[in-house]
Amino acid sequence: MRSYQGRNGRQSAVGMAAAVLGALTVGVTVAVSGAGASVAATPGPGAKAAAATAAVTTAAADGWSQPGQGVAGTRAVVATGISARTVGGLAPVWRFTFPGDPGFSGSYASTPVVAGGVVYLQDLFSDVYALDLRTGARRCARRFHEVNGGPNGVAAVGGRVYGNTSSRAFALDARTGRILWTRRLIRPGEPFIEVAPIVAGGIVFTSTLGFPPNGKGTLYGLDAATGAIRWRYVTVVDPWAVPKAAGGGGAWWPGAVDPSGRLFFGNSNPYPYGGTASYPNGAVYAGKARWTSSLLALEARSGRLLWAYQAVPHDVRDYDVGEPVVVDLRIAGRAVPAVLAPSKNGRVYAWDRRSGRLLWSTAVGRHENATGPLPRARVRVCPGLLGGVETPTAYAAGRLFVPVVDLCLQGGATGFENLYRVDYSKGRGALVALAATTGRRLWQRRFASPNFGCAAVARDVVFTSTYDGWVYGLSVRTGATLWRTRAPAGVNACPAIAGDTLLLGAGAVDAKGIADPVPQLVAYRLPSG
Repeated sequence: MRSYQGRNGRQSAVGMAAAVLGALTVGVTVAVSGAGASVAATPGPGAKAAAATAAVTTAAADGWSQPGQGVAGTRAVVATGISARTVGGLAPVWRFTFPGDPGFSGSYASTPVVAGGVVYLQDLFSDVYALDLRTGARRCARRFHEVNGGPNGVAAVGGRVYGNTSSRAFALDARTGRILWTRRLIRPGEPFIEVAPIVAGGIVFTSTLGFPPNGKGTLYGLDAATGAIRWRYVTVVDPWAVPKAAGGGGAWWPGAVDPSGRLFFGNSNPYPYGGTASYPNGAVYAGKARWTSSLLALEARSGRLLWAYQAVPHDVRDYDVGEPVVVDLRIAGRAVPAVLAPSKNGRVYAWDRRSGRLLWSTAVGRHENATGPLPRARVRVCPGLLGGVETPTAYAAGRLFVPVVDLCLQGGATGFENLYRVDYSKGRGALVALAATTGRRLWQRRFASPNFGCAAVARDVVFTSTYDGWVYGLSVRTGATLWRTRAPAGVNACPAIAGDTLLLGAGAVDAKGIADPVPQLVAYRLPSG
């Protein structure tokens, strides 16, 4: 599960529990031909239906209206004045200070979205704010007062704002903040929601998280107009060996939808990671624990599983698969519809999104004691529970930009060190550019602090940030620093770009090296004229 205190250092009581909810072994792609089927990677029975689904628009029509910019999840824009030539002119034009006392994960850990000249954001109390993009003035707010470990966040589509609290999905009137509908999703075994939704084809896609006893995280397709449940898919198909002590699965990061109506979600790990004295090395979830720590491909309209790829069978290291990106590649002269996704195991993957055939896999970051069973005595495990790729990537110009966390932790067959005591300042970070067709590393920039800050692209500039509050604008082509500034607090949130404005939330007030940190969303803009 997503386990770091705030992408940032995140984790409130809810977030920590959630983050708690594996080592790279041979990945397995399975197309579904029946319940629990495990066969060769060929199209499943729902593949034809998915191909027949009406095409959806994968790019955001108005700025950055979904967490990943559009439902393809590229986190990139070209309709902006920000470029390698102009980025040096970015300067703060307004700030929004998050109210209330920061929790263990800080105040903010999500991605701002923009529609109709309004910025919408959700803090870690599940409260939603609408701000004028030009001035930062507050338009309206909707307070839910439900602590959330994040990353959470909202989507703004069709005059509505869609989101989740820790217990329910909701839709708001984008102009007034009035609640249009809510839908309670949590139930025994799936007690939390911490993901931001995406919206496509009249359906809201979201997820619960699975925790003991007998917990299994579940994906949901909700009617965007009414909130009615159209379908639900339980993401763990294998029975737990010890149900009373096991749980896992469900999405932390948003999914992605392709033009053929295929829905992709990264699924989280089984729990407890490591194990316990009574059940070492994940004995409570004996076997592969399908489909934890996997990429899932479903038919968006029905929730039918098309194929799955388990990056880490029987994961004992909290190696979730993260946010997917839908791209169209040209490989050896042939058009290949692909989906890319990172994992906390420190690898990045590319698949043919029609069949689940693995195209390539590339390691990033530091790897040590990262595969196979853990020894009884604790050893250094890299990536640790908080990395290697903890937050979303961005795609542009045939390149995937990957934020990397190098923060090793001590772990063994009966558990890991206490996350509340981890010193994040001992970690390091990087941003790695990979060729999307081959996975070949094109360049890497190293940082002195963990990169919990995601990636986002404006034309030929890629933005990222680190836990110590530094924000970088780098050359897409070379990785050279084009612009740098210091945020008012540590960063474990994702940037967004709308027009000539870069929006970034800094909500981690426990980051070292920042005197008197203030949790704020900052709008950086190019000079007018």
